[in-house]
Amino acid sequence: MLLENKNAVIYGGGGAIGGAVARVFAGEGARVFLAGRRQPALQRVADEIAHAGGTAETALIDALDERGVDEYVAGVAGRAGSIDISFNAISHGDVHGMPLLEMPYEEFERPVSRAIRANFLTTRAAARQMAKRQSGVIMGITATTARHAIPEVGGTGVAFDAIESLFRQWAAELGPLGIRVVWLHTTGIPEAFHGPGGQQPAYGTGRPMSGEEFVRWLKSKTMLGRLTTLADVGQTAAFLASDRAGAMTATGVNLSGGSVPTR
Repeated sequence: MLLENKNAVIYGGGGAIGGAVARVFAGEGARVFLAGRRQPALQRVADEIAHAGGTAETALIDALDERGVDEYVAGVAGRAGSIDISFNAISHGDVHGMPLLEMPYEEFERPVSRAIRANFLTTRAAARQMAKRQSGVIMGITATTARHAIPEVGGTGVAFDAIESLFRQWAAELGPLGIRVVWLHTTGIPEAFHGPGGQQPAYGTGRPMSGEEFVRWLKSKTMLGRLTTLADVGQTAAFLASDRAGAMTATGVNLSGGSVPTR
């Protein structure tokens, strides 16, 4: 198994993306620690992992709470003996469907500040524990909006750009300590954010789209004619967190189906 005897903390572990990553991590032998703000969602994922034969613990943690994150991570490291993987999959409170000319600054700024604060705090807390053992992997997730110029996505693209820049700096400082910092770069993931009939903003197309139209529009931006799935995210995250990806840091794995060509 790729992650046998590894301890993995997953923020947003009760969400669609965090839950998908947690299930695969557990299936690959990791002991997972699910952190988030909604206990029922966390417990549902933990129960599924336990039913499949894995090990999971849950904790109510706000990734924006500096003291709470520090204490939680220190506690996990003390009980488990180490933290080998830290994955941040929290949502950022994005607002889509409104031109910047009409958007209140607070709604533009919110995903940027949340993304930076959460990823900084969770990375720092994990790195302080990982540095003691000179090993570990810190992970996050971004999307095509970090590279594309797409109208009516508010601060989302800036937030993802900021995560990637922040992670590159962390990688430069943590590399000498044996810690890798990596991320997954995805398309939109319809499984994670809407049902098939949901109404979507216009995104510069001139009119709002139905859920089905939105998925077709997203697919049209890719070379493979398909979008990133939750299975793609979980399986690739497990590889990226494993020793098989031991030479990778300061980089993202491109799961965009060619929507964002790798330079």
